[in-house]
Amino acid sequence: MGSATETPHFEIPTHCKAGVVINEGPNFHLEVQVVPVPEPGPDDVLLRLNFTGLCSSDIHMMQGDLGLPPMSAFGVRSPGHEGAGVVVKVGANVKTFKLGDRAGIKPLMDTCHACHLCWDDKECYCKKAIHTGLMTAGTYQQYLVSPARYASPIPDGVPDEIAAPVMCSASTIYRSIIESNLKAGSWVCFPGGGGGVGIQGVQLAKAFGMRPIVVDTGAEKRTLAMEMGAEAFVDFKESEDPSKSVIDIADGVGVHGVFVTAPAAYKTAVSYVGDRIGSMVMCIGLPQRGSMILGTDPCEYIFKNLSIKGTLVGSRRDTAAALDFARRGMLRQISEVYPINRLPEAVEKLRRGQVAGRIVVNFNWEE
Repeated sequence: MGSATETPHFEIPTHCKAGVVINEGPNFHLEVQVVPVPEPGPDDVLLRLNFTGLCSSDIHMMQGDLGLPPMSAFGVRSPGHEGAGVVVKVGANVKTFKLGDRAGIKPLMDTCHACHLCWDDKECYCKKAIHTGLMTAGTYQQYLVSPARYASPIPDGVPDEIAAPVMCSASTIYRSIIESNLKAGSWVCFPGGGGGVGIQGVQLAKAFGMRPIVVDTGAEKRTLAMEMGAEAFVDFKESEDPSKSVIDIADGVGVHGVFVTAPAAYKTAVSYVGDRIGSMVMCIGLPQRGSMILGTDPCEYIFKNLSIKGTLVGSRRDTAAALDFARRGMLRQISEVYPINRLPEAVEKLRRGQVAGRIVVNFNWEE
């Protein structure tokens, strides 16, 4: 949290800019509009976001294709769940934040804090969880109210353009790496790893002493992957047999772990395991509901001691851990920065799958 000795003063406007979904559903588009600034309750903080990350889950929310109630069912018009900014107003009961402190918004706005899942660091599965950008206004809106108990403090030394994607992409893949139980020295494959979640995973896997291989396509993603610590990059459009290429790199045996962050990669995920015994396939990327089936012959599971496991998003503890990696320089800038007035263009680029790394939008910049 902030270390200023004097309490700062913030002029809070009555309205702010926000990305608002129009024609929610498969033919949606986004517009930048002016919306009212919300008022925090006694247990809340009001954040002025400086940056928001753009996540593929935002596209799912605007298209409404995950089998969940639509955003409009909750009166929500702005998606987003990767926000980083500053506390500009605090509720009367708030003791954990003060004006000027830096804080972030995550995929969950709050949970019940009282069930066995919340007590066991599994709060992302809490049945009473409030999902940011679906059940309450998301980080495409510059001023947001957050319960103080669930906002994430951002440490000094982590710029907001790095902190914003940590709120979802880095903490999500951190959780998956932890639950994979893979060890230093393990070969790990990231199919679709040139995207935001995958490229954060490459950096974290490297920090854990693992050996990342990225499967993706294009010179831009190749360059980014290698700069961020991948030992190898396999271009699935250039390789005659991408699975064989990965297996050959991984000692001619196969990888110890596969982290599937791009839904299209589920079709080939198990193939990267090769003949490796005890491998783990981790499911992270959310496909359109009912569009993908992941599995193989049961003999594959039996004879190879193969496991397939899914993880959702990171907990508050995971976010704090990921932010600490960023503070130590182990999670670097992987985002293309857009001004707020070009948010609709950035969303369309994401929808078309043309983003290397992440896109973040700067609320304080217009072209």
